[in-house]
Amino acid sequence: MADCREDSDDDSYEVVDLSDYARRHQWWSRVFGQNSGPIAEKYSVATQIMMGGVTGWCAGYLFQRVGKIAATAVGGGFLLLQIANHSGYVQVDWKKVEKDVNKAKKHLKKKANKAAPEINSFIEESTEFVKKNIVLSSGFVGGFLLGLAS
Repeated sequence: MADCREDSDDDSYEVVDLSDYARRHQWWSRVFGQNSGPIAEKYSVATQIMMGGVTGWCAGYLFQRVGKIAATAVGGGFLLLQIANHSGYVQVDWKKVEKDVNKAKKHLKKKANKAAPEINSFIEESTEFVKKNIVLSSGFVGGFLLGLAS
């Protein structure tokens, strides 16, 4: 028993100046801990989830608002065209529309097989980014879905 007390009396403690620590570290470091490691792991898991979630929520919220405006504009324009067509202000040549749609389908089928190399490289880079930053990406997806729902 005496040995145990002697060991605890000899322990030395390091005094940490919290004001100096706070000046040297950014606010998210104080909240979520030390940052270390490679770029993909530069921030702690909590920081990555928070940053991904916040940016995802903002993107989802904007996407929702812009989507509603676009849907209203397209739907309203279609409604006005239908009213004008029914009232006799606009005459639609449906045979010409069908011919042009078929022509566009054929053109798209030809071009679909020859995807631009820029698109392929962008998809590969995006996939690689998501794989390296899975925590940030999952936070973004969660935030995006919450932004759409709000």
